[in-house]
Amino acid sequence: MGNRAGGRQTGPKCIAIVGPLESGKSTLFEAIQARAGEDGPPRHGEARERATSVEAAFATLSFMGESMTFVDCPGSVEFALEAEPVLAAADVAVVVTEPDDKKLLALQLVLDRLDALGVPRMLFLNKIDKSAAGVRETLKLLQPASRNPLLLRQIPLRKDGIVIGSIDLALERAYIYREHSPSEVAAIPDDEKAREIEARFSMLETLADHDDALMEQLLEEIEPPRDAVFDDLAADLRAGAVTPVLIGSAERGNGVLRLLKAIRHDAPDVATTRERLGVEANGETVLQIMKTIHTGHGGKLSVARVLCGQVSDGMELPGAGRVSGLYALNGREQTKLAAAGEGETAALGKLEGANTGDTLSTGKARPVQLASPATPQPVFAVAISPRDRKDEVKLSTALQKLLQEDPSLVLEQRQETGETVLGGQGEMHLRVARERLEGKYQVAVEMRAPQVPYRETIRKSVTQRGRHKKQSGGHGQFGDVVLEIRPLPRGSGFAFSETITGGVVPKQYIPSVETGVREALKSGPLGFPVVDIAVNLADGSYHSVDSSDMAFQMAARLAMREALAAASPVLLEPMLKVEVDTPSDATARVTAILSQRRGQILGFETRTDRPGWDVVEAMMPEAELGNIIIELRSATAGAATYRASFDHMAELTGRLADEVLNARGKAA
Repeated sequence: MGNRAGGRQTGPKCIAIVGPLESGKSTLFEAIQARAGEDGPPRHGEARERATSVEAAFATLSFMGESMTFVDCPGSVEFALEAEPVLAAADVAVVVTEPDDKKLLALQLVLDRLDALGVPRMLFLNKIDKSAAGVRETLKLLQPASRNPLLLRQIPLRKDGIVIGSIDLALERAYIYREHSPSEVAAIPDDEKAREIEARFSMLETLADHDDALMEQLLEEIEPPRDAVFDDLAADLRAGAVTPVLIGSAERGNGVLRLLKAIRHDAPDVATTRERLGVEANGETVLQIMKTIHTGHGGKLSVARVLCGQVSDGMELPGAGRVSGLYALNGREQTKLAAAGEGETAALGKLEGANTGDTLSTGKARPVQLASPATPQPVFAVAISPRDRKDEVKLSTALQKLLQEDPSLVLEQRQETGETVLGGQGEMHLRVARERLEGKYQVAVEMRAPQVPYRETIRKSVTQRGRHKKQSGGHGQFGDVVLEIRPLPRGSGFAFSETITGGVVPKQYIPSVETGVREALKSGPLGFPVVDIAVNLADGSYHSVDSSDMAFQMAARLAMREALAAASPVLLEPMLKVEVDTPSDATARVTAILSQRRGQILGFETRTDRPGWDVVEAMMPEAELGNIIIELRSATAGAATYRASFDHMAELTGRLADEVLNARGKAA
């Protein structure tokens, strides 16, 4: 403990607005712009249609003479990766939530991520006008989601059960709300003074945990200086010791001005953020790329925070290219800049070598990458193709731009099925991707469930002769082989051997026999690649004139075709090891969902790094995972996710096998 300096930090700030889905982040984003005298851009079409954000939006504005860039980050878990590169360079996060226990799980996920990144945060308790619960009771409800204390800075002022304003515990003033206008300063009503004194003492007690001088003052019942209280609030916020809580209603514009003033005074600036990130100010320019945008007219824009130095139009950034155009962003509106200084956030034009999350520097040494979040494994995937085949190149180009804009999308070319598979974090995630392809990039696409990579194998050993003989003027074709095939243990793949004696098949033709065998294994009698099989070339014959590589390939293929059909072929399906992260109170529902989809539950264990959560392990057929994320999230208030990895192939028989084979037949 000790008395730590707080004090106001000046300079351009960057503030990320985060929080659970539908908590009112975008409404607050727009209310902040309105309070700062900005018109605020219309919400992006995709967000407007869903009443929720699907990508990070930026607004740089001036408040009380200081520059602030606010970044509205999506709340849906499907678009959570949008916030990662933003948080890497943000000075502070404003966590927007509402007094609703249904948002507790989602709030915990947001706060856990901020803890992992070490980002200071304040909490804006939104929709306070619609809450009947007491604010301190609400904080007790929300506290389990936060690892540090939720520190109440304001309490609601009620009249006849309706919230009409707030009492600021640091300033010891009352504010009467005025819809979409600054609140009216008022004296604290007599009947509220006892409640205010109690709540203020609780706030000071928490601050005293980190300030010996304040602790002594409280013990001696000495009123601490107001400036010292504000310094402690700022110091504890920046140190991540507390999460200050402010209240209001974004929809009515209530509490927004107090929030802006708290950010202006308490939030760290870029110098503190550099220290948190381990970036040294050594005269070089260091930038953090927070977002990539492809515009219809201006090409690629890289939205970046200037952590050190200055960036100017025309500047060369090693590894990324030359800046061609520099802009301040306010939603979709752009204002041209000549330069952007330390702490500022700006969009840099046509940096073809820059990607979202990159750290760029004018220094010769490659900078340490500050934001390198691993792209989460897709939990929902579709096979994608152009509706018109002539658009294949256009689709490929559009997909590459889409992946630059949204790194949480994963594109995979599956050679075994010939499909292009687009993976993402949920059904809505891929629906938005489709809308962007068709709307922004003008490529009509088709999406369908990806094919499951089934295989087949054999159950018994067979010996089979294959003879290819053809005579048609001049040299003929002759190849004759005897193949022994037998099943191998699961996962063994393919083995080829030969036990030829007496030169009945000349050595130069043996590789051709193997080639023919491998060709035959590409599609067995059930229509799928054949695995876990051993083939031995045991006998055969040749013709000194008519034998050739092609003739022995054909003979091997003929032998394999008949042998595989006679060796009791059986279908194999891929089995995946699945780990589901779920809130503990939903574990029973999750295991039921997995079991209903032919999952074998292997067990579950409590997550030590996230209280109140479990990890459920199961073995699942890949065919059953297609849209399981929809059910899992429905059962867990949108919080569950899973990871899956291939484990082994297992036999599939009976009705389910028949359905697969019938579908294969129709497709063929």
